[in-house]
Amino acid sequence: MNARALSRWILGAATASAMVASALAADIVVGQVAPLTGLEAKQGLSYAAGLRLAFDSVNKQGGVNGNTFTLVRVDDHNEPASTVEETRKLVAEQRPLVLAGYFGSRNVAALLASGILDQQRLALVGYRTTGVPPAHPLLFNVRADVRDELAKLTQHLATMGITRLGLLHEAGADAVVAAADEAAGRAKVAFVVRASYAPDSRSTGTLVSAFLKTPPQAIIMVANGGITAAFIERYRSEGGAAQLFAYSGADVEQLSQRLGEEQMKGVVISQVTPNPYKNTSRLTREFTEAAKAHKLDVPVSYVMMEGYIAGRVIIEAARRQGRTPTREAMASTLNAMNDYDLGGYAVGFRPGARAGSKYVELSIISSEGKIQQ
Repeated sequence: MNARALSRWILGAATASAMVASALAADIVVGQVAPLTGLEAKQGLSYAAGLRLAFDSVNKQGGVNGNTFTLVRVDDHNEPASTVEETRKLVAEQRPLVLAGYFGSRNVAALLASGILDQQRLALVGYRTTGVPPAHPLLFNVRADVRDELAKLTQHLATMGITRLGLLHEAGADAVVAAADEAAGRAKVAFVVRASYAPDSRSTGTLVSAFLKTPPQAIIMVANGGITAAFIERYRSEGGAAQLFAYSGADVEQLSQRLGEEQMKGVVISQVTPNPYKNTSRLTREFTEAAKAHKLDVPVSYVMMEGYIAGRVIIEAARRQGRTPTREAMASTLNAMNDYDLGGYAVGFRPGARAGSKYVELSIISSEGKIQQ
């Protein structure tokens, strides 16, 4: 073979190799059906922004095993029926490898009841609810669950000598009530008054009356941001003096925007991710660098950090599968993931446990309306 022929052969081989590599590479679609408009839109949009930070960062580096990631978002208006309908359409039209960033106890319950996850062998990685979802084998959360938050809150109150508690929760959340009572028993405190709200309700009059009639020393609120903000505003305006403790789903940034400094002062919120405003670990530094490198549509927040973590977990699960990740392998890979350290935040799953983390810290709102760890 002469030099010219050899050169043509090498060029042809290189071109063929590039074409094969291109054919093997894929665009991994991640589907999110969540509230992108309405009262809970800020959380849905922030979670999506966190997912995109993770995906865009790895895409700029060439992806994973030749695969890049695309997030497809659909608005469900926070309606369970719409969550199911839009998920069916998204699965049929976009063929996602995995789902992520769903919101609402009723929404996740409706999705499970629809059978879509089972029929499609489709994993859901990352979701926020005000309840305790069943330990479904295709559910994978990247955060501590409500039981862990209740344990942290009740233990904290016990160490302060506060033993008479109130519980605000969504109606029908029997698992939350049971978890609260279990946590209270271990901490040797008691819930002396409880009040529940209908999922679609924004009325807080009867809720406030219940806690004013039988005043507890502290109230733990396991409620979404809208009802939590409305409750705090009315409870404070009517002279309620109990200390107020909210679970992470209330979204501290949303509360701070809707309530005045005086109403927010002293409110304690449990957080299930590291503080996104402080570079105290490799995870938070990488998150901050990613946020600075992108033009964000929404402000940095705890919810965005949670979405970023979910995105990183999806990326790692895809990486562990090699060049051709599949839905079935995604689920099995996640189930076997018990050692993923993002840098100060570890994620792992085991049979019967869908919460991938035990991380819970408490933050308090100062008199200046600032978040303090």
